[in-house]
Amino acid sequence: MEVREVTSSYRLSQWAELIQERARSGEIVEAFCIRKGISKHKYYYWQQRLRKVAGEQISKLDSQAAELSVRGFAEVRLSEAMKSTTTAESNQVCIETLSCRITAGSSYPSETVVAMLREVLRP
Repeated sequence: MEVREVTSSYRLSQWAELIQERARSGEIVEAFCIRKGISKHKYYYWQQRLRKVAGEQISKLDSQAAELSVRGFAEVRLSEAMKSTTTAESNQVCIETLSCRITAGSSYPSETVVAMLREVLRP
């Protein structure tokens, strides 16, 4: 990390603390700035910068999540052998990846299967 990036990151963290302190205090911005000896214009400038950085980070996370959903799941097609199984066998689902195999009966909670898949597919 370059010196400029470290300095910027440090300033952002310091201003984030000040802005959170003001929010927790319930004071209006003008009174808080007078008490802290800072310009309200500087306060609003850094608040805007923090919001911009937060928005960029959220966008980055959203795009990473979209990429994971595209990479993490695929269309499932039943083979002819699967289509001709007996009724007793068709009450089960089997999901297999390179690292594990999950077999669950039809009465098994789907939320649990989804949670297991998330753990298995976690990068």
